Amino acid sequence: MELNISKKAKDKLAELEKQHDPYLLFWYDIEGCGCGVNGIPTLRFTDQQKTNYQQIKNKDFTVYVENQQAIFFAKKMRLDYNKGMFRLSSPEGILNLFISPEDIIK
Repeated sequence: MELNISKKAKDKLAELEKQHDPYLLFWYDIEGCGCGVNGIPTLRFTDQQKTNYQQIKNKDFTVYVENQQAIFFAKKMRLDYNKGMFRLSSPEGILNLFISPEDIIK
């Protein structure tokens, strides 16, 4: 897996990282969605590097995804930041249009 991060998103993540944990974790959030396959791809900062995490290629940040959740993410993804929100997309389409900075620092 590979993640490309836009300049605006890099700048905002760097600002948030100074206040929080050092790693980014892709997370398939199923809270309130009713079922394990109905969820929202998102990301958040973490301080953990677990053995069941695989690293996502990125030159700016250390990014992980849990092995079992990797299926919910695309092989190539892009993270943008615009109008106060992050947007996660892939060549196939948008994975999550509205990721708030508050969600990333939960």
